[in-house]
Amino acid sequence: MAKVCQITGKRTQVGNNVSHANNKTKRKFFPNLKTKKFFLESEGVWVSLKVSTSALRTINKKGLEATLVDAARKGTLAL
Repeated sequence: MAKVCQITGKRTQVGNNVSHANNKTKRKFFPNLKTKKFFLESEGVWVSLKVSTSALRTINKKGLEATLVDAARKGTLAL
């Protein structure tokens, strides 16, 4: 699976390693993703999501239901 957060849409970014001699080589910046299971109370089922740690904080703050609705509206949610 791709390294993409299902809530925020964060994905791998590309940049450069820059040495002391100012040589540049390509590198990747990976998002801090965790696979986490959440209990969706309205449906009564467990949902497994690949989320970034910042998305975990958003879920804790707003709740799972509201966060899923926002992610579906943005188009980042892929269940």
